Amino acid sequence: MNTIELPKIGLGTMFANSEKAKEGLIKALQIGFRFIDTAQIYFNEKTVGMAIKESGISRDDLTIATKLWISNFKPSKVIKSTVKSLERLGLDHVDLLYLHWPFKFQNVEATFKEMNKLIKMDKIKHIAVSNYTPELIDKALSLCESPIIANQIEMHPWLQQKELLLHHKSKNVKVVAYYPIMHGQIRKVPEILQVAAKHKVSPYQVSLAWIMEKEAIPIPKSVTESHLQDNFNSINLKLEKNDIELIDSITIQKRLVKPSFISPKGWKK
Repeated sequence: MNTIELPKIGLGTMFANSEKAKEGLIKALQIGFRFIDTAQIYFNEKTVGMAIKESGISRDDLTIATKLWISNFKPSKVIKSTVKSLERLGLDHVDLLYLHWPFKFQNVEATFKEMNKLIKMDKIKHIAVSNYTPELIDKALSLCESPIIANQIEMHPWLQQKELLLHHKSKNVKVVAYYPIMHGQIRKVPEILQVAAKHKVSPYQVSLAWIMEKEAIPIPKSVTESHLQDNFNSINLKLEKNDIELIDSITIQKRLVKPSFISPKGWKK
C-alpha cells in the first residue's frame, strides 16, 4: 500500500513505562485515541503492548508505530530488532516503523532495503522517518523502494515548520508532530492563551487544534485521565480564521529538542 489514513490525533508514550503509565494508556484507548506512538529507545514497548491487549480495543481499529534506534540501523540488526519489538508489543505487525534520527554514519539505503524486507514479511505496513529535514526527505525518497509515509518532527507554535509543511505536502509525506504542547510550556504563549480564553478551552486544546488545522497529526503525551480527555477534545475545537492568523503571526522560533550528536545539519533554532 502506498497510502495510510492516520487518525487526526495520536498519543505519545515517551517515559510511559510503569503500572500507572499502562493504566493511563488503557484509559487513552477507552477515551478514543487510536494512534499510539512508541520507540525502542523508550524501553516501554512491553508496557504499550500490555495496554493494547488489556484495553479490549480491536487491533484492526488501531494504528501502532515504533521506531528503530540508531544502534539498530545496521542492516544486520534491522529485522532482528524489529521482530524483538513486535514480541515486546505482543503484535504480529506495526503500521509504521520509523528511523528515529537521520544518523550521520548510517548507510540509509542499506537500512531501507531491510525495512522493505519487513514489509514483504508482513511485519510492518509502512516506512517512516523522524527528525528529517526537507533535504533529507528528498534523499530518502530517492533511496527507498517504498514510499516514505510520514516524518515525525517537533512542531508547535514556537516551531511552526512552515517550510517543511509545504515541502512535505508536495511530496505526499504526512507530518506527525511531537512536543505539540511544548512540554507544558504552551501556557507561556500569550497568543494561545488569548484564543483559549475566547473559546473557553485549555491552551493545550488550542495548540493541538492549530496543528490539526495545518494537516499535521499531533501526538501529545499524557497518562493522566483529565489531561488525556482534554487533549482528545481538541478534535472538536474549530478555530476561526483570525485565531489561526494570530497563532501564525508568532515570530518566536524555539526548538526544545536538539541533541548535539544526532541533530541533522540544517536545523534552524
